Amino acid sequence: MARTGFVYHPDYLKHEMGAGHPESPDRLRAIVSRLEAGGVLGRLVRIEPTKAADEWITQVHAVSYLKDLKTRAPVSGYVSLDPDTSMSVGSLPAAYLAAGGALAAVDAIMAGTVENIFCAVRPPGHHAERARAMGFCLFNNVAIAARYAQRRCGVGRVLIVDWDVHHGNGTQQAFYDDDSVLFFSTHQSPYYPGTGRATERGEGRGEGATINVPMSPGQGDEEYREVFERVLVPAADRFKPEFVVISAGFDAHRDDPLAGMGLTEDGYAALTGIVAGIARRHAKGRILSCLEGGYNLNALAVSVERHVISLMEA
Repeated sequence: MARTGFVYHPDYLKHEMGAGHPESPDRLRAIVSRLEAGGVLGRLVRIEPTKAADEWITQVHAVSYLKDLKTRAPVSGYVSLDPDTSMSVGSLPAAYLAAGGALAAVDAIMAGTVENIFCAVRPPGHHAERARAMGFCLFNNVAIAARYAQRRCGVGRVLIVDWDVHHGNGTQQAFYDDDSVLFFSTHQSPYYPGTGRATERGEGRGEGATINVPMSPGQGDEEYREVFERVLVPAADRFKPEFVVISAGFDAHRDDPLAGMGLTEDGYAALTGIVAGIARRHAKGRILSCLEGGYNLNALAVSVERHVISLMEA
């Protein structure tokens, strides 16, 4: 059994984007309640997040973008950043704490406190580009964590696996010309944000280090498992990552209201096992999993529970 960590902070609940918005604090409440009810939470190692320093956020995001967010942060009400994304009073502090939670997770893994970890953070991050908030995302938590692992902790090669139903355009942008990060994404296509074609493979030194697998609506557990075993596993075995990061969106679940895929909680457990096998072979079991999407509260909570149990069994 692996020592599995858990990152969470109640201030993540203070990020609000308005009544009826699908990316709501209830998502984390549902996750924590499920983990508590099933006795899983008590078996996890709690890792306390602190706010990320600007020097690490700006490894991924433009200084001008960070300044703009600080300038626009509201003292009351909401400020719209794009048609889907806004900030409340608690949003920017929560975003700093979400990125900081991912950094605390890296530290805990590298120190040997845990072997793997799940970060129950919000706002999510994989759509956030270098100078643009979008798709419910302010800071790209997984990209910041990957750069931190490399530049603070001396990790060389990082694998990022993004199984959110939406393509992680921000993460792809961050590493598109970088062969030290292998970015692998499965996502519903055609769908928001419109990126992630199979022909998008990286550029310059990073050509071939971006692997996109667009999937047509309705595909489920068997189709996802086949793609992971046929495409991800051999690519990762060639790459030999020293650290593995998962952009863990659970909105490809068959019950999710914002998408049209057919994964179940059993499927997420199986995908976790495949990624864990890669981490065991090459990365000393190191996996940092960070919450992205998932908007049916029951499906999200059950899927996270199965994902975390699979990490514990890795």
